[in-house]
Amino acid sequence: MPHLNKLRTAVPGGPGANIATASLSRLRTALTVFFALDGFLFAGWVVRIPAIKEQTGASASDLGLALLGVSGGAVVTMMLTGRLCRRFGSHPVTVACGVLLSLSIALPARTHSTLALGLVLLVFGAAYGGINVAMNSAAVELVAALRRPVMPSFHAAFSLGAMAGAGLGGLVAAHLSASTHLPALTVIGLVVTALAGPALLRHRAPAPERSRERSAKAPGNAPGPLSRTARNAVVLFGVIALCTAYGEGALAEWGTLHLQEDLHAHPGVAAAGYSLFALAMAVGRLSGTALLERLGQTRTLVTGGALAAAGMLLGALAPAPWMALLGFAVTGLGLANIFPVAVARAGAIAGPSGVAAASTLGYGGMLVGPPVIGFLADWYSLPVALTTVAALAGAAALLGYSARGASPARRT
Repeated sequence: MPHLNKLRTAVPGGPGANIATASLSRLRTALTVFFALDGFLFAGWVVRIPAIKEQTGASASDLGLALLGVSGGAVVTMMLTGRLCRRFGSHPVTVACGVLLSLSIALPARTHSTLALGLVLLVFGAAYGGINVAMNSAAVELVAALRRPVMPSFHAAFSLGAMAGAGLGGLVAAHLSASTHLPALTVIGLVVTALAGPALLRHRAPAPERSRERSAKAPGNAPGPLSRTARNAVVLFGVIALCTAYGEGALAEWGTLHLQEDLHAHPGVAAAGYSLFALAMAVGRLSGTALLERLGQTRTLVTGGALAAAGMLLGALAPAPWMALLGFAVTGLGLANIFPVAVARAGAIAGPSGVAAASTLGYGGMLVGPPVIGFLADWYSLPVALTTVAALAGAAALLGYSARGASPARRT
């Protein structure tokens, strides 16, 4: 909008600054809604996985192969989405992917074989991967304009949306079939996108207070290649994101089955497991800005990784459902801020390209993790398979400490 162009040169405290604050606030609200919608729809899918598994007659390993459809669709589209964001802007791409995600979530309920499930999950994964890169790119731009570490607040919205989606799924699981529940989520998703989308489409992505010429030379925006140091730093933060997102994906798609089949929890309690995990992540992310301002990024990464590792060991090996639920909650608190910090650091180093690269690695971990867990569950057991989440969370803590000196780097 024209207002935003005026705001970049507005005198602090003057009328232009007030317009800028209002515009950025509207953008932040709309973007927060899309993060929440993403979590809501994804959780709505994962709590119906046991029903879809029964519907298709899939074994654990068959289900793991079908879930590779989500992984494949997402990873293929993530780097493409980064290029689309640079060409068309992150806001229109976010809205388009929101529509596709809403439509695609109804598809798994129409399948009756593992092959068909895997194919439709390719579409769902493409939409999920696309919206996550586009939203995170938009969030990095907004964080730079606000000049505050508010990235965790967007991911808190995702967690709150996931908690609502999982809670709703748990409530209706005994009363509605997946073939009714998932299409209903399509309607909800399209309505929310129609309401929040225009706010993103009307506003151009904000820029930090700098001239357009200087902005064009910022990392990730200029045409030249990144320096080797910058590329290595982006990969490092991408691997940190992968290690923690692996745990998110594992708990999302196998936590319910672990509670229901290994610990014989009631289906409602089993569905509440992911809801509790999402609630813990939301609490951790809502306090993330204050935590980052107090502890700094490195200590936040290290502490979070260590806490998540301890919590997941309890969640995977506990002999009773309530102990496993406690472990899931501790894991959620530990993982809460690692992914948003890693993506934000990559974006600060390399702009949209850094966000796309780190997101591809990170969400690759979220999406590849569930099939890996499936194969390990068939070979050993599901509790043993879930201990890999603890191992990777510990690795994230070590990598976070090793990345303490990484900073935005100039191009070669």
